Amino acid sequence: MIPEITVNELAEKLQSDEKFILLDVREPSELNQARIADRRLEVLPLSRLANEGINSLSEAASSQAIPVYVICHHGNRSMQVTAWLQQQGYSRVVNVRGGIDEYARRVDRSVGMY
Repeated sequence: MIPEITVNELAEKLQSDEKFILLDVREPSELNQARIADRRLEVLPLSRLANEGINSLSEAASSQAIPVYVICHHGNRSMQVTAWLQQQGYSRVVNVRGGIDEYARRVDRSVGMY
């Protein structure tokens, strides 16, 4: 089973001082259309992750010391990445259900939609 949080739960976390990584796996062209502005955001396009594997993760994400919330456009790619990371032994990875599209619709339209 893939662990998930809702976009409303993500919004609460973004308002907190909690330490985590918001891992955006969308491609660079998508980032210009919609983006959550937060210091905990790390961008790792799925294409790069597919080519470089675990080595493409940042030191913070690799350490598994803090949770990693994975987000994409609608939640499909992020679910695949979450499942793959779990298979690699990562236990603190969580999919953001509905992706940035649902986040924009339910939480903050200013992040943009496409």
